[in-house]
Amino acid sequence: MPHDVLIVGAGPVGMALAVALKDAGLDTVLVDARPRGAARGDPRVLALAHGTRLTLQRLRVWEGLSATPIRHIHVSQAGGFGRTRIEAAEHHLDALGYVVRAGELAGALDDRVRDAAIPVIDGCAVAHLAPASDDVIVSLDGETERAVRARLVACAEGGVQGGDDTIGGRDYGQHAVITVATPADEHGHLAFERFTPDGPLALLPCGRDYAVVHTTSPRGAERLLAMDEREYLDEVERCMAGRVRLTRVEPRQRFPLALRYRRDPVGDRTVWLGNAAQTLHPVAGQGFNLALRDVWALASLLRTTPAGADPGDAALLSRYRSARRVDRGATIGTTDTLVRLFSNDLAPLKALRGAGLLLLDACPPLRGALARRMMFGARAWP
Repeated sequence: MPHDVLIVGAGPVGMALAVALKDAGLDTVLVDARPRGAARGDPRVLALAHGTRLTLQRLRVWEGLSATPIRHIHVSQAGGFGRTRIEAAEHHLDALGYVVRAGELAGALDDRVRDAAIPVIDGCAVAHLAPASDDVIVSLDGETERAVRARLVACAEGGVQGGDDTIGGRDYGQHAVITVATPADEHGHLAFERFTPDGPLALLPCGRDYAVVHTTSPRGAERLLAMDEREYLDEVERCMAGRVRLTRVEPRQRFPLALRYRRDPVGDRTVWLGNAAQTLHPVAGQGFNLALRDVWALASLLRTTPAGADPGDAALLSRYRSARRVDRGATIGTTDTLVRLFSNDLAPLKALRGAGLLLLDACPPLRGALARRMMFGARAWP
């Protein structure tokens, strides 16, 4: 007998879907190419929107996480006028968002998967998917080759592959240098988004430290990696125009940045989620938040279908596609526009950016609309 749902990838996105489906009456199984629990070692830092916190609370994985609240966000541009601050208190919230270590979140989700007795086939890569009329034959490549069947396959592992007309995107010619730095003074739960000609520089409160996401050109990334600790701290302080002072920095890593997205995240008895559906630029930290909104929408749809219904039914997946079209398209488009609008030093655009930041700062309703968009996605729109 085929499984009802097979989830490819036991990272945070795949495990979140498995946990969201645990009471849906569906035979669900996870498949991962890595050993069980490998995601616990993920060194990345995630910025979680307020809406994401609410979803993680529903999944009962929020309590116990060492999440650092973001209560204030300072947005500015280097070499130009205009800046704005977004305050959680304006929206009667304790925080606009939170910062957590990806490995810790993965560990909390893995614990929930164990508690729910959701089976995990680890150490097996998915070599091929062969959709048929009633199910999908999933070929697994591990110590021994085998195949399993499922009525619906949710791919939540890896990035968007392929270069045909089913895949959209662009190369930004940028790399992200990421690290963790210690401020000389308490950060006060203040996050910075600083737009520079080479790309955005974000400082996110993480425990007592700042998670740093430093976007620049590939050559600039090489220069940043070659700096000693003090030289790099001086460079960040210079980019931030003296708004912060830093005393220590952890080893730096770099990642190339590009936009890749499936024009249609739904196929025959298949749906793609997370980075397998879209890989976004880290500006505004929307990648995981969008992925979790997709997960919750799919799980909600599957949970409300009649008992015994086919989870891979084309009409059901079409409803999912329609439900996510606006939020997904708006988030991809907004992120891409921000990168292209702010990652340059053209004088007319610099003046336009400055005027926009001044308008945001002077107009609380507009600032509130932006904050709600970042916290809840397109559903925040009236």
